[in-house]
Amino acid sequence: MKHSLLLFNKPFRVLAQFTPKDGKACLSDYVRAPGMYPAGRLDYDSEGLLLLTNWPALQTRIANPKWKAPKTYLVQVEGVPTPEALERLRKGIVLNDGPTLPAEAELVDEPAWLWERTPPIRFRKAIPTQWLRLVIREGRNRQVRRMTAAVGYPTLRLIRWAVGPWTLDGLQPGESREVPENEIRKFMAAPKRG
Repeated sequence: MKHSLLLFNKPFRVLAQFTPKDGKACLSDYVRAPGMYPAGRLDYDSEGLLLLTNWPALQTRIANPKWKAPKTYLVQVEGVPTPEALERLRKGIVLNDGPTLPAEAELVDEPAWLWERTPPIRFRKAIPTQWLRLVIREGRNRQVRRMTAAVGYPTLRLIRWAVGPWTLDGLQPGESREVPENEIRKFMAAPKRG
């Protein structure tokens, strides 16, 4: 069997599953990928890179926290995080399901390639917003949103830019592309992170 990996730019308000539920849009509205399933999750109200594969070992390597595959997010938050808030994210946050691993966290400019979201985020004249680049090596339920809220800066918009070596580069919302098998094998051959 050929091992396949599909990079998909999941639009806002699309379920990360192939079966529709409660009238919500889902993956089958955008891609035909028989025998493939998501490697990890991406919430309905989050956007960006979702990996689909037919190889269980690859799915485990991407989604299981023991492999510590980096997941890079661009996050628009309400307010401008202080250096202290960024340091708390870098050290790890204690959430209701336990402490997170340390994250990479930095302030960044709004991405030049950013597409419009429908509907747009709420705009408040009196409250500024700021973009962050967060890199985590876990994938708990709504983890990034819970982390930014824990340091006092609620997430307004969440875009997953990268998982491991793969990025959204060149993919508009709803678009996908297949990864060459040699790239998949190179990823699988890499040693586990410490």
